[in-house]
This record gives sequence, C-alpha cells and structure tokens, in this order.
Amino acid sequence: MAAPAAAANTLDLRLTVGLVGVLIASFTAGLNEYVTANALMDIKGALSIGYDEGTWLTVLYAAAGVIGMAFAPWCSYTFSIRRFTMFAIVAFAFLGWLSPFAPNLESLYALRILQGLMGGCIPPMLMTVALRFLPLDVRLYGLGAYALTATFTPNLALPLAALWTEYVGWEWAFWQAIPLCLICCSAVGYGLPQDPLHLERFRTFDTVGLLTGVPALAALVVGLLQGDKYDWLESPLIGTLLIGGGGLLVAFLLNEWTHPAPFFRLDILKRRNFTFGLIALVCILVMMSVIIGLPNRYLAELHEYRPLQSAPLTLLVALPQLLALVLVAALCNSPRIDCRWVLVAGALCCAASCLGFSFVTGEWTRENFYLLMALQIVGQPMAIIPILMLATSAVTPAEGVFASSWFNTTRALSSVLGPPWSTSCSPSADASIPMCWWGRWAIPCRYWRRT
Repeated sequence: MAAPAAAANTLDLRLTVGLVGVLIASFTAGLNEYVTANALMDIKGALSIGYDEGTWLTVLYAAAGVIGMAFAPWCSYTFSIRRFTMFAIVAFAFLGWLSPFAPNLESLYALRILQGLMGGCIPPMLMTVALRFLPLDVRLYGLGAYALTATFTPNLALPLAALWTEYVGWEWAFWQAIPLCLICCSAVGYGLPQDPLHLERFRTFDTVGLLTGVPALAALVVGLLQGDKYDWLESPLIGTLLIGGGGLLVAFLLNEWTHPAPFFRLDILKRRNFTFGLIALVCILVMMSVIIGLPNRYLAELHEYRPLQSAPLTLLVALPQLLALVLVAALCNSPRIDCRWVLVAGALCCAASCLGFSFVTGEWTRENFYLLMALQIVGQPMAIIPILMLATSAVTPAEGVFASSWFNTTRALSSVLGPPWSTSCSPSADASIPMCWWGRWAIPCRYWRRT
C-alpha cells in the first residue's frame, strides 16, 4: 500500500484555520464521551433507564469509539482527510441531536454506537494532520494540542456536566457538541487541502483484518468495562468476550503482518523509539484514567457530592494545563533540553501523586485533593509530550497515517484499562482504613476492602 505523500513544509493562515478546526472537533468528541458519562445519573432519570441498562450506554459508546480510532486513518487516506473529517463531524453532531429523542432504549443504544464510532474517527485526524502538515519547528506544539485531548477534556467534562444538569437541561449533555461541530466543519472545509480520492485501495481491501479486528476490539472493550459488574471470569459472558476477543486480536495482528495493504503496519514496531512511546503511553494513560475519576467517585460515594460540588477540583487540573502544555512543548523543543529527563520528571510527579492517593481515608474532603491534583497538572504534560516527541521522531510525515492508527488505538484501549482498576476497590466509610485505589493487582496497601 502506498503511503500518503507528505505535504509542503509550510504553514499559512488558511491551513492554520483547518488545523484549529480539527483540534476543536477532537476536543468536542472527547468532551461528549466524558460529559455524558458524568451526567449519566440525570440522563437515566430523565429517560427512566435502570442502572444495568444505563451502564451499556457508556460501554457501547466506548467500544464503538475504539473501533473508530483504529480504522479512521485508513478511511482518511482513502476518502481524503478533508472529506472524511467533515463527514465524521457532521454525522457526530446529527447523532447527538437525535439521541434525546430516541423512542426506546434499543434506539438509544444504536444511536450511541453510531455516535461513538463517528466520535472515535475524529481524534486520529488531529495527529494525522499534525504529522503531515506541520513544519518540524512547530510540530511539537501540534502534538501538544493532541495531548490536550487526552488530559484536558476529561477534567473539563465534569464542570460542563454540572452546568447542563443543574442549570440548563440534561439534553445538552448530547447537544453541546452541535454548535462547535458546525464551526469545526466550516473551518476544516475552508482550511484543509483537498486530496484526491484513492478508491483503488478497495481492490486490495483487508477484509480479514476488518472481520477480525472489529469484533476483537469490541469484545475486549465490553469485557473490560463490564468485567467488574459481572465478576470477571466467573461470568461466562465476560470470559467469552475476553478470551474470544484476545484470540481474534492475535488473528488480526497475524493477518496485518502478512497483508499487502494492512490497516496497521507492524514493521513500524521495529523502531525502538516508537515502540517505547506506545508502551510508555499505555502506562501514563492508564494511570491518568484512574486518577481523573478517583476524587469525583470518592466524593460522590462517601460524601454524596453532585458534579457541581466536584467541579472546582477538576477545573483546577483542566485550566492550568492549557498553559502547562504550551510551556512543556516549548521546553522540549529547545535543543539544549533532553526530553528524556523531562519525561522522568513528569513521571516522578505523577508517581508522587499516586502515592499520596493511596493514603486517602474517609475523612478526606475536596480540599485534601488539591495538592495531589496539582502534581498532576505538572506531571501529565511533562510525561505525555516527551513520549509523543520521542515516538514521532521515528516516523516520517508520509507514515503519519500508520502512526496515528497505532497511537490512537493504544490511547483508546488505555482509557478502557483504567476504569476496571479504579472500581475494583470501594471507598470505605471507616475513616481509619486507607483505600487501595490501584485495585487488586497493583501497588499493595496494608489495609483495603474489596467490593
């Protein structure tokens, strides 16, 4: 399969508008997932949905999003980045508008699956255009913007969920994306260059890869997210999903290794920096997905905080990261700075925060979390941006499509791995018992209670 040609190494105003449109669209897609998850209690109440049925709203959306992230880069080259991105944005907004009007639960499930698929297609476009269009001297800032979609949007989601559910209306948890999507679609249509169609790629279409990859990812995501609810391998359903999904994933990777036009190029993994970047990204994002949700879950379960009451805590992390990511990108862009040491410093800050969280007790309130979350403000960008810098230095702009497939699928699966860890131990009302928030298999704590 021929890789897409690299664009000219220039950046003008029109292209900048297009890149900003893709960036905002990626934020919007991420916000929709996290906002609806945080507003789920109000959505279930408004639609008279039970607890078990409500969990599937987020699980099905997440599974479809992982599939979209995995296969969107292939579609973007086949149909062109501009056409495919605009289609995904418009479809995402339209499906969000329809969701509150779903006549029954099955229709809502279908809408959430389709919207999750379209939402998953958007973030990979940000990395693809950053690697392809941005000059080398500003590419790291584009990658920093991509990092914002992993660090900024989850923290901003809770305050927005509080705004919609407390003051405006639960429907806006779905509708908030519509105005931004209209702006983004116009910016993308105006700014991104129009590439030719490459429909000839269907002649060598990887059918086996699609038939094994899609069910593999869907089964693994559903199994991981619903495993704690159904007691993991004690449930035949979860066992079938995890074992079957793992087997299909092995078959998918074997097929990708031998197929002449694969969705994923496995030979890129031979490059040490790229493989290291993927492994490090998994570790950081799993930690982040646990940390981001832990204080809010703790405050909600032990102190019955509403999203509005927890919002100041997440805003503390979200807003300063806009500045922190820019500063870290500028630091890593300096030829005098070894970004590996920046990565080490960021990882140490995150580790210190994690250690502090292991001593949470039932006496803690919102104010006790501020210092630990402040360490995350510094640590998250200092960890993620050097990882992206090291990994993308091993690929050319023409290989951006394949790098985007790997990074976004890894990112999506990492966000799925975190929640099972964070829910495997319950907060204890006993103030004398620290909570082992890492779960059953990670950092041991002397006292902890399993759910």
